[in-house]
Amino acid sequence: MSKIALGRHVYGLAAIMFGCIAFVWHGFNAPWQQIQALGSFPHPEVLVYLAALLELFGGIAIQWRKTARVGALALAVNFFAFALLWVPRIAAEPLVYDRWGNFFEQFSIVSGALIVYASLGRSPRLARTGYIFFGICVISFTLEQLFYIRGTAEFVPKWIPPGQMFWAIVTTIALALAAIALLSGRWALLASRLLTAMIVAFGLLIWLPAPFADPRKLINWAGNAQNLAIAGASWIVMDYLSEQRRGSSASSSITRTESTEVAG
Repeated sequence: MSKIALGRHVYGLAAIMFGCIAFVWHGFNAPWQQIQALGSFPHPEVLVYLAALLELFGGIAIQWRKTARVGALALAVNFFAFALLWVPRIAAEPLVYDRWGNFFEQFSIVSGALIVYASLGRSPRLARTGYIFFGICVISFTLEQLFYIRGTAEFVPKWIPPGQMFWAIVTTIALALAAIALLSGRWALLASRLLTAMIVAFGLLIWLPAPFADPRKLINWAGNAQNLAIAGASWIVMDYLSEQRRGSSASSSITRTESTEVAG
């Protein structure tokens, strides 16, 4: 892939936000609840600061093409470690889908970094793997909203007509269709564009106003970073598919030109 467009910049901004949140709040309470799997250990703030530094480094490095691959690798390792920390909670409560949902939310962020790393390193198979991983995560987004549909509805601002439950159902269906399109390859680019727009809308309508309503609640800031990171990952998928289409169009054009020359 010749380039990754705006997606990696949005993704990097989310990583920087995570790093800043960790430094300001000095803890894992809301951004990384899964850290509880490690149990109690002395000086947990050291781990907080190491993770925050890695996120700041990766978030800044991914902004420039020369360092983007290193930044993507740093963020992939960081977020994958946090995703794995959900596994003990899944094992303890396998029938509680919230645990699975949190794992796949985190893993969707890993997928974005993996696509950037592989694409800039010209590793198409690895990039494709990251793309498939993201599609699987979208299935989880669908299930999470479906299983907790009432909770999903409560997130919808009450002032948006025709009602909270209506939009909870509509967005769940939209996520299901996006997952089908991404994994089947049919209408995948359109699906990625609409999915990215929907996740960005979640951020603007739900998470962006939250810190203004209660700036002292950590989840309001962490939710913004998490939503932005997932939006960035979805945007990376959109950029990846756009580049795939450009490459396919260029190959078709060359083939047509060669066929014309042979016929001539």
